[in-house]
Amino acid sequence: MSAIPISSAASPAVQAWTLPSRGRVAMLCLIIGESAIFTIFVVAYVFYIGKSLTGPTPAQVLDLPIFNTVCLLSSSITIWLSERAIDHGRMKSFAAWWALTMSLGIVFLIGTAIEWHKLIYLDGLTIHTNLFGTTFYSLVGLHATHVVVGLLMLSLVLIFTLTGHLTARHSERVQVLALYWHFVDAVWVVVFTVVYIVGR
Repeated sequence: MSAIPISSAASPAVQAWTLPSRGRVAMLCLIIGESAIFTIFVVAYVFYIGKSLTGPTPAQVLDLPIFNTVCLLSSSITIWLSERAIDHGRMKSFAAWWALTMSLGIVFLIGTAIEWHKLIYLDGLTIHTNLFGTTFYSLVGLHATHVVVGLLMLSLVLIFTLTGHLTARHSERVQVLALYWHFVDAVWVVVFTVVYIVGR
């Protein structure tokens, strides 16, 4: 019985495996670590819901931050559009979408500051008031800190873009940073659900 040669044309083409981007791997590792931290804070918030011995309670003082949420979640769309723009070498469009992303993030932070001012000075809710105050400011404050860090990084990118130091060949690095911003937006969905819907 003679051996039948297998045609190389019949076998599927084998693509060479390449190492993943070090930047993407590093960012994904950071996101996994940060997700663990947020999970701890979310679990603590859920665990202490309704266990405050004194007021005010979430139902008494919390309003749904709809506008803030729309702004922050919209920034995921604008940063995605900026990623597409730099991929195609459209640097002016990239800068415009990137600046709009930053603007939406800043509006979100201003809304958070306004909410905190009301809670502290009008409703008397501080981090020392009760368990609700402690867990609320810890969780929402942790997220706001991540937004601030993200805005600082986005600001550096915009400065490099406007000064001509960032070009289309840096698109991979821009996409890595965009991953962080998408993570911040995704975390807000969880925080919004737990604090402003479930917790009330």
